[in-house]
Amino acid sequence: MNKQVLALAIAALAAGSAFAQANDTLAKIKASGSITEGVRESSGLSYTLGNGQYTGFHYDVCANIIRDIQKHLGLAKLETKYQPVTSQNRVPLVQNGTVDLECGSTTNNATRQKDVAFAVTTYVEEVRIAVKANSGITSIKDLNGKTVATTTGTTSVQTLRKNERAGGIDFKELYGKDHSDSFLLLESGRADAFVMDGSILASNIAKSKSPADYKIVGEVLSVEPIAIMIRKDDPAFKKVVDDSIKAQIKNGDLAKLWDKWFLKPIPPANVTVNLPLSEATKSAWANPNDKPMEDYAAKK
Repeated sequence: MNKQVLALAIAALAAGSAFAQANDTLAKIKASGSITEGVRESSGLSYTLGNGQYTGFHYDVCANIIRDIQKHLGLAKLETKYQPVTSQNRVPLVQNGTVDLECGSTTNNATRQKDVAFAVTTYVEEVRIAVKANSGITSIKDLNGKTVATTTGTTSVQTLRKNERAGGIDFKELYGKDHSDSFLLLESGRADAFVMDGSILASNIAKSKSPADYKIVGEVLSVEPIAIMIRKDDPAFKKVVDDSIKAQIKNGDLAKLWDKWFLKPIPPANVTVNLPLSEATKSAWANPNDKPMEDYAAKK
């Protein structure tokens, strides 16, 4: 082997080693003593309280997962770093290794599974329509000629357009940069409706200045499994995350977190979202799986 060939072989080995390290999240966490959690500013399952503080249902689920990762790795300490993500950048930030554990409210679908992986489903979402209570809008057909808001980077308006009951209706789309911005479009009258996950709509209504001025109406537009997002092709890390969630289901911690976040007053305004555990979420907990939303649609 001449010197040039030897140099190329060493470079290839080094690249291979770097690739292996980049795809071994547990090794990365152990070596750095830290894990980076993707959090949201205004998601229904994860949101900020200001001053770098985050909270929410998925925030708490992930805190338990991180505790179990620390235990699995035998680390005396594990620092959690928080990386705010948006609907637009969440997938690339998981892909490129910036975020180890995305704990917002991301739908597990077949398209995203080409780029990332998902833990077992923790929440089954129903996409709905929020309107002002005095709008007269009660279903999809009433959106004809109206302005409909949703959030950039989400699939909700595509879902609305694909709904069989939306045939023949024409509406204008308006995009908020995040969920609170989209709700502001409804609140300010610039949009007649806000189409999004039911939990996000309920949370924004509960946190508004006058919750009684809004209501969630109409048909369920789609049923979507929501899950913690992680890097693709890292089965060892996925197993630790999945095992933690399955343990939280089995020991009742997940049910306690549901009561905490959906049936009791929550910060910052101490309002109650009042969202009982759905039959679809109960079923997902009874049979933990990482099936995409296309599998749920196929059951209709």
